[in-house]
Amino acid sequence: MTQVKIFADSISDVPDSWIEQHDIGIVPLYVVFGESAYKDKLEITTTDIYRRVDEYDELPRTAAPSPADFIAAFAPCIEQGQDIVFISMSSKLSSTYQNALIAAEEFPAGRIRVVDSMHVSGCIALLVLKAALAAKDGANAQKIVELLEEWRERVEMEVLVDSLDYLHKGGRVSSVKHMIGSLLKIRPVLKIKDGLVISTDKYRGKTEKAVERMLQHFIDNFPKIDKDLVIVAQTLAEKAADYIRTTLLEQTDAKEVAIIEGGCAISCHCGPRTVAIMYMRKVAQA
Repeated sequence: MTQVKIFADSISDVPDSWIEQHDIGIVPLYVVFGESAYKDKLEITTTDIYRRVDEYDELPRTAAPSPADFIAAFAPCIEQGQDIVFISMSSKLSSTYQNALIAAEEFPAGRIRVVDSMHVSGCIALLVLKAALAAKDGANAQKIVELLEEWRERVEMEVLVDSLDYLHKGGRVSSVKHMIGSLLKIRPVLKIKDGLVISTDKYRGKTEKAVERMLQHFIDNFPKIDKDLVIVAQTLAEKAADYIRTTLLEQTDAKEVAIIEGGCAISCHCGPRTVAIMYMRKVAQA
C-alpha cells in the first residue's frame, strides 16, 4: 500500500486496467436523464447513453458528486493511514472540484489535497497515471501536487468530432450552422484552453480524411511532444483509434500509445465516432 492514494472523478476515463494495477480511486459523476440520475460507469454505460439519446432525442446532463459522495470514498483510505491526492476535472466545467474541497475539510488538515487538473477525459487520465507512478516511487502528497501543477500546463488534447448532431442538441451549434455543417460534412476539432473546451479548427470531407489530417498534424509536431505516453480516446470508433495507434507506433518513437474509451463527458457532448489524441508537451528549452 502506497503512502499516497490517487483519486480522480469518472470524467477522467481512466481504464479499468490502470485502476487495478495502480490502486486508483474513482468517484463517479452522475448522468441525468429527466428526473433519473445514474452513477457514471457503475449504473450507466456509454452505449446506454447513445441508445437513450436516439430513443428520446434529448441529451443527458452530468452532475458532480456531492460532498457526501467524496467523504464516503475518502474515509476508508484516511482510516488506513493513507494521504489522498484527488485530481479533479476542470473547475470551469463542473462543481466537482469545489465539492471535493468541501469534503476535504471534514478530515484532518493536510490529509487530502485537491488538484484542479484544468482538463477532461484522457488528459486527466494521463495526469492520474503519472501521479500514481510518483506515489509508487515514494513521493509524498505535497510533492505529487507540485508535479501535477507543473504537468497540467503541458498536457494538451485534440478531439475530432464526427458529427455536429450532439453539439447541436446540446445547444453549442445553431440550427443553421448544424444544417450547413451536416451538408458540407464539417467535423470540428476541439481543444482545451484555460480549463475550457473550445473549437479551434474544422475538417471537411470524409471521416477517414479528417483522421488522416489530424494524425499528420500530430506527427509533424511530434518532436515537441513527450514520447513516454500518448493516449488515444475513442467512442464507438475502435477502428480509427487502432489505426491512429498503429500509425504512431510505426512513424514516431512514442514509447507507449494507449487506447482508452471515452466515457460520459465525450459521449454526452461530442457523440459517437469521436476520436481524440491526448499528450504532454516536452519541457520548453531555455
